[in-house]
Amino acid sequence: MATRIPIDRIRNIGISAHIDSGKTTLTERILFYTGRIHEIHEVRGKDGVGAKMDSMDLEREKGITIQSAATYCVWNGSEKQLAEHNVNIIDTPGHVDFTIEVERALRVLDGAILVLDSGKGVQSQSITVDRQMKRYHVPRIAFVNKMDNPGANYVRVADMLKEKLGHFPVCLQVAMGAEDKFAGIIDAVTQRAFFFDGEDGEIIRQVDVPAEYVEETKAAHDQIIQRVADVDDILAEKFLNEEPISVEELRAAIRRATLALKMTPVMCGSAFKNKGVQLLLDAVTYYLPNPTEVVNEAHDQDKAEEKVIVESDPSKPFVGLAFKLQQDKYGQLTYFRVYQGSITAGDTIYNVSNERRKVRVPRMFRMHSDDREEIQTAEAGDIVAFYGVEASSGETFTDGKTNVTLTSMHVPAAVISLAVAPKDRAAEANFSKALNRFTKEDPTFRVHQDEESQQTIISGMGELHLDIYMERMRREYNCETVAGKPQVAYRETITQRSEIAYTHKKQTGGSGQFARVVGFIEPLPDDAVENYEFVDEIVGGSIPREYIPACDKGFREGIRKGRLIGFPVVGIRCTINDGQFHAVDSSEMAFKTAALQGFREAYAGAKPIILEPIMKVEVEAPVEFQGSVVGQVNQRRGVIQDTISADTVTVTALVPLNTMFGYSTDLRSATQGKGNFTMEFAKYAPVPRQEQDEMVKKYREQQAAEAAKK
Repeated sequence: MATRIPIDRIRNIGISAHIDSGKTTLTERILFYTGRIHEIHEVRGKDGVGAKMDSMDLEREKGITIQSAATYCVWNGSEKQLAEHNVNIIDTPGHVDFTIEVERALRVLDGAILVLDSGKGVQSQSITVDRQMKRYHVPRIAFVNKMDNPGANYVRVADMLKEKLGHFPVCLQVAMGAEDKFAGIIDAVTQRAFFFDGEDGEIIRQVDVPAEYVEETKAAHDQIIQRVADVDDILAEKFLNEEPISVEELRAAIRRATLALKMTPVMCGSAFKNKGVQLLLDAVTYYLPNPTEVVNEAHDQDKAEEKVIVESDPSKPFVGLAFKLQQDKYGQLTYFRVYQGSITAGDTIYNVSNERRKVRVPRMFRMHSDDREEIQTAEAGDIVAFYGVEASSGETFTDGKTNVTLTSMHVPAAVISLAVAPKDRAAEANFSKALNRFTKEDPTFRVHQDEESQQTIISGMGELHLDIYMERMRREYNCETVAGKPQVAYRETITQRSEIAYTHKKQTGGSGQFARVVGFIEPLPDDAVENYEFVDEIVGGSIPREYIPACDKGFREGIRKGRLIGFPVVGIRCTINDGQFHAVDSSEMAFKTAALQGFREAYAGAKPIILEPIMKVEVEAPVEFQGSVVGQVNQRRGVIQDTISADTVTVTALVPLNTMFGYSTDLRSATQGKGNFTMEFAKYAPVPRQEQDEMVKKYREQQAAEAAKK
């Protein structure tokens, strides 16, 4: 770009949706209409090229997005009066296993497009991405895609936004037909009809509203005014005074209400059939915020983490957030969102999140999926990639003049683990390199060494998540792996209060060890935020103040590994209210040991139980397979929450994760390959008693076998 576009004409947006709603196809069309690419390739295209934003071979083979991909384009508008806007786009995965990609994208974006399938409406992953948008207060436009598909219903999907997501949806358009009769779109704000001609819908024909749609368009226009007036005081005043409302005034009111998260503009189209994408781009410029209209908070490290506002002003000190890491053949690329100030290639910046480590920025790029364009300077509002800057996801960088940290992103807990090892001993170095890189890139992919078995355990968000990483090890690092049976991330908890009264006494040659800890453990209430709470009720100095933290440490060590099957203990409060010490023989170590042993004794008497992760599963299949689908869910101890039947049946159920292994194969064989499902973590719940007894017995046998080996 020869001249820099002003900050008020920059839009940083993400495209998020349930899997297979057409996000990547929509992004492909946006890039085509803005001139960033010169021919369209489909996600599962027969030409073997694949969509531009799916740059990994794995993505092209499977027809899904695995990594979020960043690009930018310049949109001149389909209308003459629209000035050119710079639109930075992040296309995110729809599959719940890659939810961190959506999380980190929404953390750094100012606005979003929520893509919905016109026939299926709000699906399980739509609910998840909407929850993520709410977490980061991201204004969004809902785009009802696939209007050419059977069962397409624009108005019904808008109603579902209200019923299932609690939005205040306002339909800004009228669809001219649906399914195979979908011909074009009427903009109810301007009351003009649009047809998309040419081989790729690139020729926009704007005409008067056809006679058969005049009344419907007028009613839609009036409804927009009424509904926006309900949430915008300025428009409400004009509406109540029956003053004329111009198109500009109506657009300004829609913008104010959208930015205030009081309404969601709803638009429609078919990305695959090249209809409505240009109007959606216009709406992005009209109704989504520029970087200066978003409040970005940081914590001042010099003033006890006091909240400060980071302003989108290029003249102020530089503040940026590293939100994604990517390794390519040349080295590490670190994706940055510049929140304040500006930065030039060659500048030195400081990693505030990591002991103010100093690092130089050798080169800087604007990314276009896996292509790059070198730039010299980036300013507030830009999304760029630095080459050769070591960082981790969520770290804040400044120019050293300011000492603030931006709030990091929410990282969900892993629900599944797998023991992995390289097939060939010679590939061990590559195996370690791959694991190092993947854990840096993806905060939801975790690796640890099992203390007893010395196995390498990888943990993640689901079977597909771990499968993809194992496949990437094979392709990118030439490292074949062998995996054990998937291991569910169980937890343990207690169901009743139990007293602690433990004396730790040890007399050896020199000074002895003495500590007595008295108190109790009890379950935390269900709505507790933390999983562990330590309460100090010591009065009269029965335990000196300097030994209280040691008691906390002992309890924390106790909860790391429960006594039933060796998994962490959650939902527990440990209270100390009495004790004894010895002037010579007491020490921190003695009190830590007394608390740990006291906890273990009390734990056995607190009726401990095992908790298992319960997944929210949404299964979709042709309606003739409804009986088989429901039967399979019931066999897996699933509790059905909802069943919606039309041409297809959608079954929503809560199912224990432990019973879901191999489900995809069973579902395919029961539905002739036509069924599919999505799954996400819902909650932890107690394991049935009989199953718990078996698990405890098996764990004890394993422990005994390992002890015998030693």
